[in-house]
Amino acid sequence: MALTTQCAYCIEAHTKAAHAAGATQEELAEATMIAAALRAGGSYAHGFMAMKFFDQAEQASVA
Repeated sequence: MALTTQCAYCIEAHTKAAHAAGATQEELAEATMIAAALRAGGSYAHGFMAMKFFDQAEQASVA
């Protein structure tokens, strides 16, 4: 939902929560594509933002 509304704050919060819950990057990519199908364009671009936040969460969990 955060990807379809294109709210950067929501994308960050939900992406980090998904990572903490054990979601994979592949699942995040799938969610991005579903959001893009529902609301094309912005969801695709914001999906890359979600990937960045996922990587940040991954790095933080390793440190």
